Amino acid sequence: MTTLCYVEQGDSYLMLHRVKKKKDVNAGKWIGIGGHFEEGESPEECLLREVEEETGLLLTRYAFRGLVTFTQEGYGTEYMCLYTADGFSGELKECSEGELAWIKKKDILSLPLWEGDTVFLSLLAAGAPFFSLKLEYKGDTLVSAVLNGRPLERGIAQ
Repeated sequence: MTTLCYVEQGDSYLMLHRVKKKKDVNAGKWIGIGGHFEEGESPEECLLREVEEETGLLLTRYAFRGLVTFTQEGYGTEYMCLYTADGFSGELKECSEGELAWIKKKDILSLPLWEGDTVFLSLLAAGAPFFSLKLEYKGDTLVSAVLNGRPLERGIAQ
């Protein structure tokens, strides 16, 4: 179980360019802020801890937007609680996992992202209600996307 959060400020999201960790499945990609649950944590506790650890920010307003199930050959299954946040306090700090940057939402899809991230980022941009999304990968290639139990056509997020 993991959390992922897109912290919003104006027309931008806080993004993490994963360029610092060795043996990182996300190496070179831009992602939101988050990480793995610790024993006994609720999704909200994990969200708040991970955002503070990676950014120095304390979230004051956030919303649980969806549940994303990832399957990847050789990696297994990951269940990710997806959040957006538009209230926070504190100052950004350096992140040990990569470089943090405020990226305009209109520019995000041009960054090196996981293909499946474009699906849920498009759902967030459209203001979709709470959703369940399953993304199946073989290596780095997205082979299927299922939204609320219904297969999506390839390129649906573009």
